[in-house]
Amino acid sequence: MPASALTAGRLILERDLRLAMRRWGHVADPLVFFLIVTTLFPLGLSPELSRLRDVAPGVLWVAALLSSLLAADSLLKSDAQDGTLEQYVLSGQPLTWLLLAKTAAHWLLSGLPLVLISPIVAIALGVPGHALGVVVVSLLLGTLTLSLLGSIGAALTVGLRRGGLLLSLLVLPLAMPMLIFGARAIELAIAAEPVAGPLYLLAALFVFAFTLAPLTSAAAVRISIE
Repeated sequence: MPASALTAGRLILERDLRLAMRRWGHVADPLVFFLIVTTLFPLGLSPELSRLRDVAPGVLWVAALLSSLLAADSLLKSDAQDGTLEQYVLSGQPLTWLLLAKTAAHWLLSGLPLVLISPIVAIALGVPGHALGVVVVSLLLGTLTLSLLGSIGAALTVGLRRGGLLLSLLVLPLAMPMLIFGARAIELAIAAEPVAGPLYLLAALFVFAFTLAPLTSAAAVRISIE
């Protein structure tokens, strides 16, 4: 890849991170939502750790999925409104690479904090210590893939004034396999059983999304701009 493209991607990544520093309230919304959802389940279900442990895999993954969808709506919207997205298309740089840089910044701001806080939330839900590593790895692969899928939904709905609901409808069916495999991996880890199968499937989904999502997003953005 030409050095100019690498530089452009790095500048976009740094720009998005700097802009996020000025609006921490907006950036923190997905993480706060994740914490609220996972905290309400013990209050509404039962404080018994044995019961919480049974539902912990599903709670963690559903909360992570909904938090990612909440963050995905803003991935490209501000750039489309101020004309920056159109400049990306006309810049002469590979649009797939530029959008991948934006997706990386999006994950660093929304997915990575969720992964880092997940062990504390998992302990609160009764997940034993030996399963925390699987919780982190599964959510790491899952949030990366969700950010890539979210970039597709954001690109397809970038021209719509209120595309949040449509984005969710587009991304949710694609995310269902991750929800199943991710929750299954944590469930097996809690039971101290082999977890290689679900984790390999999560990794395969990430590779598949990493290969196709930037190309699909770039095509959708070009159609929206035209």
